[in-house]
Amino acid sequence: MRSDLEKRLRPVLPLLAGFLALMGVGAVAPAFAGVIDLALPFFGLIGLGFVCGRMFDFDEGALAWMNVFIIYVALPSLMFTLVSKTPFSQLLNFRFMLCTVGATMTAFAIAFAIGMRATRDMAQATIQALIGGYANIGYMGPGLTLATLGAASAAPTALIFLADTIFLFSAVPILMAFARGDESGLGRTVLRVAARVLTNPFNLAVFVAVIFAYFSIHLPQPIEKMTVLLSGSAAPAALFTLGVTVALRPIKRIAPELPLLLAVKLVAHPLIVYLYLSLMGGVSQIWVFTAVLMASLPPALNAFVMASQYQAYVERASSAILIGTLVSVVSVTILLWLVTTGVMPASLFAH
Repeated sequence: MRSDLEKRLRPVLPLLAGFLALMGVGAVAPAFAGVIDLALPFFGLIGLGFVCGRMFDFDEGALAWMNVFIIYVALPSLMFTLVSKTPFSQLLNFRFMLCTVGATMTAFAIAFAIGMRATRDMAQATIQALIGGYANIGYMGPGLTLATLGAASAAPTALIFLADTIFLFSAVPILMAFARGDESGLGRTVLRVAARVLTNPFNLAVFVAVIFAYFSIHLPQPIEKMTVLLSGSAAPAALFTLGVTVALRPIKRIAPELPLLLAVKLVAHPLIVYLYLSLMGGVSQIWVFTAVLMASLPPALNAFVMASQYQAYVERASSAILIGTLVSVVSVTILLWLVTTGVMPASLFAH
């Protein structure tokens, strides 16, 4: 019994050591204390889920209802609560949406090119493009941006999620249809894409919230209180579940191109969105930092879900999510320091 527990906990030790190191940095370097205060609770919840996933012998099916709660109830409630209270004019920033989704598309294209060179297979390269271009903006995005930048980051967070999910649900099915020679035709693929975009619970919550913001509609008080309670549970539940999910997917096969894909995701993607927003100009500091933080997040769980759906790059996608999440503890913490200390300006061309 004891040896079995030790075996389960052994992979957790590097993660615990990393958290202790962060605490030590915060203790000896007061300049980092504020960043550690932000990073430790955020990654601590992921780490707690990871430890529980290693300690307790449950399969991934046990998370099904937790995922239902997060995807269909908690996160939509959070975004509805925040977006519905945002001035309507801020929700019409289509230039911002095009700029950020353009950065996602650029990172996606770079990762796709790396994948094609590595595997010579379009289906696998599509999953590799997801790993390099699509961040974990659902489970990790709202928790990080709201904790770091406050309620003012709600509108850009929602717009980025909306634009990126439309791109995700469009690009992947179409590329897979070409890769597999889908005989159902492009028209049917486009209809499936539209259905997935329109029925995504997060997107639905944003659409309804925009209507409420436009007409200044308020929920009945009892329902509003329930929505606020659900909103408060969204980030902790999502981060904990992410940690458990990552723990249940042990590293089986690491692709040689993984370092390049993670470099695109964790370094190039935030730099690209920072460059694009700087070139566009006229973007507020909070919106710029929100976009950069969202882009800096590790590969999304959707990469594994879609790899499983299309039976392409499955084991390596799982490893990419695990390793990317662990590496992001360092990379995102560094970015938080740059953002919160004022070292990073709102534009690359700021004087």
